[in-house]
Amino acid sequence: MKKILYWSILFLALALSSCSSSRQLAVQKSKTEQLSRKLGFTVSKRDNLPLFEEVSLWLGAPYRYGGTTRTGADCSGFVGAVYKNVYHKSLQRTVANMYSKDCQRIGKRRVKSGDLVFFNFSKKKRRGLTHVGIFLKNGYFVHASTSKGVIVSHLSENYYKKGWRKSGKVW
Repeated sequence: MKKILYWSILFLALALSSCSSSRQLAVQKSKTEQLSRKLGFTVSKRDNLPLFEEVSLWLGAPYRYGGTTRTGADCSGFVGAVYKNVYHKSLQRTVANMYSKDCQRIGKRRVKSGDLVFFNFSKKKRRGLTHVGIFLKNGYFVHASTSKGVIVSHLSENYYKKGWRKSGKVW
């Protein structure tokens, strides 16, 4: 009788735990599929999901010079707000200061999810930095575009290839 009770309890425990884990897997798969659709590239459970989830909430937010919220943000305001929400880190408010005070320079080939990418789109050919975004994966990065608001772009696009200057890992 004790053996039957023991095996019954064991079987019930295994059945309930497997249902829970398969439910979690289904939820996680659904989440990665939703993020893939929103971000425009394949997202897996091994990716930086907290970053990708936060970024997905910002997509389409309008550009607003000096803004730092989803009702309107400029590039450095957007990057600073995402870093605060995801990594609990405060970054400098300007693009140049983000790079010089918050980042360690890394090569373009070593950029990983969450690293910052810096550009110069000035027509005056200054050497400074005028734009920042957050690298996501496989060449994709997110940034606040002056014309389209918060969008995902790819580093291989000619505009971003020409404007590329540096990348940095936040300390």
